[in-house]
Amino acid sequence: MLRSLNISDFVLVDRLELEFGPGFSVLTGETGAGKSILLDALGLALGGRAEAGMVRAGAAKAEVIAEFACDQAPDLQAWLAEQELEGDPGTCLLRRTLEAGGRSRAFINGRPVTLQQLKEAGEFLVDIHGQHAHYSLLKSALQRQILDSYAAAEKQAQAVAEGYKAWLEAMRRRQQAEQQSQERQAERDRLVWVVEELTALRFSAEEWQGLQEAHQRLAHAADLLSGAQQVNLVLAGDEVGVLAQVKAAHGRLAGLAEIDPQLAEPLKLLDSGLIELTEAAHELLRYADRLELDPAALAQAEARIAAVTSAAHKFRVKPGELPELLQRSQAQLAELEQLTDPAALAEAERSAEAAYRKQAATLTSQRQAGAEKLARAVTQAMQGLAMKGGRFAIELRASEPSAHGLEEIEFQVSPHSGQGLNALAKTASGGELSRIGLSLQTVLSGVSGTPTLIFDEVDAGIGGGVAEIVGRMLAELGGKRQVLCVTHLPQVAACAGSHYSVSKAKKAGTVVSQVRRLSPEERVDEVARMLGGVTITETTRRHAEEMLGG
Repeated sequence: MLRSLNISDFVLVDRLELEFGPGFSVLTGETGAGKSILLDALGLALGGRAEAGMVRAGAAKAEVIAEFACDQAPDLQAWLAEQELEGDPGTCLLRRTLEAGGRSRAFINGRPVTLQQLKEAGEFLVDIHGQHAHYSLLKSALQRQILDSYAAAEKQAQAVAEGYKAWLEAMRRRQQAEQQSQERQAERDRLVWVVEELTALRFSAEEWQGLQEAHQRLAHAADLLSGAQQVNLVLAGDEVGVLAQVKAAHGRLAGLAEIDPQLAEPLKLLDSGLIELTEAAHELLRYADRLELDPAALAQAEARIAAVTSAAHKFRVKPGELPELLQRSQAQLAELEQLTDPAALAEAERSAEAAYRKQAATLTSQRQAGAEKLARAVTQAMQGLAMKGGRFAIELRASEPSAHGLEEIEFQVSPHSGQGLNALAKTASGGELSRIGLSLQTVLSGVSGTPTLIFDEVDAGIGGGVAEIVGRMLAELGGKRQVLCVTHLPQVAACAGSHYSVSKAKKAGTVVSQVRRLSPEERVDEVARMLGGVTITETTRRHAEEMLGG
């Protein structure tokens, strides 16, 4: 529910703060006073189109802040949590700024957001029916959208669209394969050659590292053996070896330590060094015993390195990248073999078509059930709008498969008893179309999940007793949702629970729009003005009081 709307420097509005409550509220005023400007401002806060001309002349920027109660909107709360945009509990604050140069910024609960995020949040909160909405009912695309929305078939319609896309893609791949079979066959032959060559090589990235290490060792085996033996001789060679000298030093120091205990610590360190040197000498001896001069093993390692290097050069990659090239080529070959297999492609196309038709059949069933229910509800609503005996129907006419399903949707109407059903565009007059549109909108709004419904002069072309019925319909709807309506009809205004007046005034040499909530006495004057024009007589005042139940 919309709690408040704060507007700064927007078109003709300099500063405006409005508070709203539940139920049915109307905004009235003379033509050109700026009634629709308020809805344009709200539309901006909901992610609508921004234009530099919306900034009030002389101002640097315009700002609109709309505060909503969202404690009864669990879907919005879940979306806010998912987007990490939660605000105060039960509150959603939408803010939009627009600079005179045309640059705009959007915020939700004080955090900067994209325009798309602002639009998505607005869709949870408000449903706006414009004054020319009934004319758009003549478009088949909107008729289909209305039916799918009412039948709760929007997700199924999306699945059908995706299925149709998949079917077209499968068809395209088959046709492309047929047209490019020669080129694909050449590429397939090349991939087969790559895969066969690399598979026969039986090479892995791990092997390359080990192979290089083995080759390094085998190629320098003589130097390694000679060096290990020489170092071992230095350490353990008879009386001149390091070990013999360290042992002699150890014996001498041990004797001295018995005389002076302070030499115990150096003796301990010498013990440790002696152990390390002895172990090093033994390890070098074992290494020399294991190391062999093996020309055959060296030749084998060199041959393997040559084979790997040759393959890498042939395929223009580094040796370590050969295994990755094999995997990639195998995947490409598998895909290409499928693309060059007419039978497999034809089967994939048949499978995609079958899946699409199954989804489309489900959508058709949902639409049929929704069409019957919606037609009954609109027909019933028409009876009270000077269209007694009229009927509304929705025809699902079979058509060629498309992204929208297996049928075309057509709204049909019989405005009065005795007239046959015909397409809405061919049958209804302007006034009748307006009434049918209002019937549709009230029926759809009754099942809509949005908590706030806004009607911008949707009662255009309606008058007399019909206007009073429209007012009652909107008031009844206001018992379920918050309803705001811009109207020029006194009969509609008299049915509202809250009444706001929009007027123009001069301020600091410029014209500005002002809005204020009317008291019961002021409502009488406003309804009287709507009845009789500028001059309010006692007769029109009494009539206004009667309409307001005074």
